[in-house]
Amino acid sequence: MGNTCRVGNIRPSQLLWTYGPGAMIDLPNFSVMTMGLDSWKQDQCHLIEEPRLLEQVRKMCGAQVERMLQPPVCETELDNPNDPHSYIGVPVQPFPRWFRCVKCGMMAEYDSGLFDIKENFYRSERTRFVHANCPKGHGKPVDAVPVRFLVACKHGHVDDFPWRWFVHDGPSECQGALYFYEKGASLQTENLWVECKGCGKRKSLAKAFGQIGQETLPACRGHHPHLGYDADSFSDCKEKLRPILLGATNSWFPVTVSVLAIPTRDNELAQLVADNWSVLNVITSVEMLTMAFTMWQAQGLLVELRSYGVNDVWAAIEKERKPKTAEEVTDEDIKVPEWNELISEKPIGKFPFFVCKKGVVPDAFKNEIRKVVLLERLRKVNALVGFTRIEARDEFADDVAKPSGLCKGPPKFVPACEVFGEGLFLQFDESVIAQWETLPAVKKQETELRKAYAGWRANRGLDPSKGFPGARFYMLHTIAHLFIRELALECGYNAASIQERIYAKAGEKPMAGILIYTAASDSDGTLGGLVGLGAPEKLGVILKKALVRAETCSSDPLCSDHKNKADWSLHGAACHACAFAAETSCEVGNRYLDRSLVVPTYAVKDAAFFKGVGE
Repeated sequence: MGNTCRVGNIRPSQLLWTYGPGAMIDLPNFSVMTMGLDSWKQDQCHLIEEPRLLEQVRKMCGAQVERMLQPPVCETELDNPNDPHSYIGVPVQPFPRWFRCVKCGMMAEYDSGLFDIKENFYRSERTRFVHANCPKGHGKPVDAVPVRFLVACKHGHVDDFPWRWFVHDGPSECQGALYFYEKGASLQTENLWVECKGCGKRKSLAKAFGQIGQETLPACRGHHPHLGYDADSFSDCKEKLRPILLGATNSWFPVTVSVLAIPTRDNELAQLVADNWSVLNVITSVEMLTMAFTMWQAQGLLVELRSYGVNDVWAAIEKERKPKTAEEVTDEDIKVPEWNELISEKPIGKFPFFVCKKGVVPDAFKNEIRKVVLLERLRKVNALVGFTRIEARDEFADDVAKPSGLCKGPPKFVPACEVFGEGLFLQFDESVIAQWETLPAVKKQETELRKAYAGWRANRGLDPSKGFPGARFYMLHTIAHLFIRELALECGYNAASIQERIYAKAGEKPMAGILIYTAASDSDGTLGGLVGLGAPEKLGVILKKALVRAETCSSDPLCSDHKNKADWSLHGAACHACAFAAETSCEVGNRYLDRSLVVPTYAVKDAAFFKGVGE
């Protein structure tokens, strides 16, 4: 922009799920792109500790990753443009670069000198670009808005629409002024035109889409605007470009990894030391620890740790400092330690971020559910390791789309956030599920789902035999969605704030369970409404309501008769009316759902895991 100014506010967690590096933020008057990690000021970020997640991030991004940082947050009210806090935040730049005047239709890049920025510090949402010399403005500046067409490719690149190439049918030395105008009553692409005043050529936007567009548009030049406009932000791609609209949901998909903070030490003091190791590892003597205790008391820090004696804490620090042989963590078994902790028969203690107790299985579900755990307090840590465009990354076969980089080279840190909440964990009886998986009707339905999955991958030029999650995952995942929808009606939380974590694995060391939890960056996620519904007399009623409601969808018979082979979709009998959840709630983007594996439907009666629930 030529100058630095604040243009808006978002929540820190949105920088992981919606507006991370490389994503576009649609502001009221223009659009910006979040810059890469090279542009972030690390001294404004808060460190997040979670060794288990950091190990996983290193396996995905490289051993050079040193830490996980929460995005910078301005914690004061801004009422002075000269306040240094006014420049705390994540850097962005206008994107797309091409703007158009809303009256005369002239198009140009925002930094071409034809448009001016009108900053409003006190109302940052009113910051805008204007065309000061518009011939139709009668001497007044006229608003300029982004041209809402972009191009992207499946390798994660995005770029401004090649307007000059497009209107001139290829490379041209003509540098005439471009104008964008509408011709016709509707806003369909055939009524949208771009014209070059220099040579008189013009072309309809309809020729940018479909097969004609593939022949009209140039090859991708491998651009990552969030990394800048120097040579390092370009690569040799040559992939076919795909026109997309500004604000399209397929313009940015986050690639994240997350873990629950579970006890990794054998007592509470050892766990406290491990959780605060970034502070405690510099302490080298009892005397130094004694001085630290005095300082912490004055600052109100580490209250739980200060409840122990200095000598006990020093002994725990010395024990933590000893070299350990870390257990290898892989993509496939990152949930295994959580699963083992949740199903453990040992007495459940109270750790700083893991407070839970054993619940009671409702009588009506004693055959299917083996264990209920009420998590009165939990902590989930999320890290962003990359992003994709056009296609979301497949959780079960990561060759659908390779994540793009967050910075120019291997990252030294990754953005992360921690959320606190409460939850309900249901462990299903493994013997019952194993027997259900052998039923002919279940195998038949699984075969149909597998064929659709293979077709979905084949259409994308991928190995169709890789990554199918299996009927067990479909069934548990669908139960989780049905449970979330019903809980939202009972517990007071909105459905978008309730999330799932699926534990599904067949074969050796099997897993079959679901964790439904709230997650918020403040105390609102721990109000007790969810755990309160874990009482057996309430839990049984809610589960029954959810299953009975799922037997009939308001979109039936279309929903029940959905043939996923016809459109190569990744779900069976499921839709927005019965089983889909908010994108913030689902681990896999509303994929891998099928009501017929949970309850009898109009189309499939004998593949259900739960039978006769409504009787």
